[in-house]
Amino acid sequence: MTLSRLRPGWLVALFAATVSVSAWLPWLTTGVNGGGWANAIGGSIGSLHVPHGFGPGQLIVLLSSALLVAGAMAGRGLSTKVASVAALVISLIVVALTVRYYDVNVKPPVAAAYGVYVCGAAAGAATLCSIWALASSLRANR
Repeated sequence: MTLSRLRPGWLVALFAATVSVSAWLPWLTTGVNGGGWANAIGGSIGSLHVPHGFGPGQLIVLLSSALLVAGAMAGRGLSTKVASVAALVISLIVVALTVRYYDVNVKPPVAAAYGVYVCGAAAGAATLCSIWALASSLRANR
């Protein structure tokens, strides 16, 4: 019985799913006027309200789906170079959007909740695994 080698593309897909799930977690919180929280996709409870319309949170969810597909393609061995480069670019965009969301929305009395940190960590891990997948695909074609 042989063990197949670990394919970093599947880890990219796992972290992409984590980014997608994190969008439903609380990203912003406040204690003003009885308190409240809001998630990345625009849902809110309590006194904290977010602007309506398509924003960075929704774009993060959309890109996490594309990142999941790119990671699965790299993990399965389908167009590994292209899929790895796509995963790297998408994961870097998700990291940038997460930082932008934090910079725009986290100002007193609004604080960051755990969803922002889960997304940031998962997107960062997806970036590292995308680099690993790209390096593996380049090394395999030597």
